[in-house]
Amino acid sequence: MKTVPVWMAEMDEADMAFIKKFLLASGSLKEAAAQYGVSYPTVRLRLDRLIQKIQLTEQAEADPYVSLVKRLAVDDKLDFDTAKLLIEAYRETKKGG
Repeated sequence: MKTVPVWMAEMDEADMAFIKKFLLASGSLKEAAAQYGVSYPTVRLRLDRLIQKIQLTEQAEADPYVSLVKRLAVDDKLDFDTAKLLIEAYRETKKGG
């Protein structure tokens, strides 16, 4: 592979470490949970968030502001309700301008 896919380049070290452990566990959430010493639902939540990050990147949102707000929500740096309000307000201002 000559270039790293955009979705992969946007992952932080912890995300990449999780992906590696998950692959080495043959995709078994149960085994990954045992390796991390956490519950199955905790690992499932982590995987779901990684999936959301990849989907956001793959969507290649035309508006970088909306992409940023969505990414902050997925990374738990902003709650989803606030993210939704920000995006709605932003889109309303764009309609008026």
